[in-house]
Amino acid sequence: MEDLNIKQLTLAVRTIAEEKNLPEETVMSVIEQAIAAAWRRDNGERDQEVRAELNVNDGTATVYVAREVVELVGSDAVEISLADAKKLKKDAVLGDVVEEKHEVTSFGRVAAQTAKQVVLQRLREAEREVVLAEYEDKIGTVVTGIVQRVEPRVIRIELGKASGIIPQSEQIQGEFYSIGSRIKVFIKDIERDNRGPQLILSRGNEQFVEFLFRQEVPEMETGAVEIKAIAREAGRRTKLAVASTVPGVDPVGTFVGGHGTRVQAVMNEIGDQEKIDIITFDAGSEQFIRNALSPAEVVKVEINEAEKHAKVFVAEDQQSIAIGRGGQNVRLASRLTGYELDIETAVPEKKVAPAPKKNIEDSLLNAVEESAEE
Repeated sequence: MEDLNIKQLTLAVRTIAEEKNLPEETVMSVIEQAIAAAWRRDNGERDQEVRAELNVNDGTATVYVAREVVELVGSDAVEISLADAKKLKKDAVLGDVVEEKHEVTSFGRVAAQTAKQVVLQRLREAEREVVLAEYEDKIGTVVTGIVQRVEPRVIRIELGKASGIIPQSEQIQGEFYSIGSRIKVFIKDIERDNRGPQLILSRGNEQFVEFLFRQEVPEMETGAVEIKAIAREAGRRTKLAVASTVPGVDPVGTFVGGHGTRVQAVMNEIGDQEKIDIITFDAGSEQFIRNALSPAEVVKVEINEAEKHAKVFVAEDQQSIAIGRGGQNVRLASRLTGYELDIETAVPEKKVAPAPKKNIEDSLLNAVEESAEE
């Protein structure tokens, strides 16, 4: 690439804008940033404040270098003496920032390359911003995407125009992603960092399960049943607390579906290795805790409301069920109910203590002995 011709650049603005589906102003501003960077590369110093203006009509560019008016100039690049400043701006005073104009028509080869790199990089960023703006209102919904690349920490998913990533923390544990396969993903957020904006997708969060149930349970749309709380360890187990607003409607049955069809449809999407417990929500904390720990049977619950803590007593043979593998059942029940739960073994109620019987025998014997002595 020889010298960068400004005239050609100005002609390219419209073409680039059309090709990239970007507003012309955006492309203009990108090119102006590139011209400023290239000028700084050729004539200036790194920390100079340089801005450029493109004149589309005659294909020229003007570069403005800003410098602060000071008494004693320490650095020529960013400071200017009052005497010199007055030549540029008659009424300049100390502390002002004055701009010096430079007309630009072309650049040397190195600067031209700098400009080209800046243009390409900024255009890519601008393009992504435009695409992501379309997804801004899709945050919180589920879309279908195609697995593009599988990396150690992230899965890259193509969603039509845009692409997004499923970070490790949002994946379903143990799930296998094969390149080219179609999967459903929950659009969680748009993250903006120094590498530009990024769509963050999830299959491991609670809302993904909720969205899948919403598709299977039409009664959720009508408001007859609702999900009150969800606790999930993706790939292992999910607990759902459900309630019905219509008398006579069984909320758990509604979510499970006839012969378990509805819950099966959700499991087909998230994988059969994840268990789904659907329990009845209860406004009473004690009953809700009992339900949440199912399938374990609870003997009694002692609640400390102030500390949001509860002791749950279960029979010995129920203890491992209540705690679950690796403490999972009690962990999810805690998250579902909002109480920290401690599982304790209930001491079986004593049958009528046999001790007094001995006393009765003793007193009988005593009585017999006494009567014998008389």
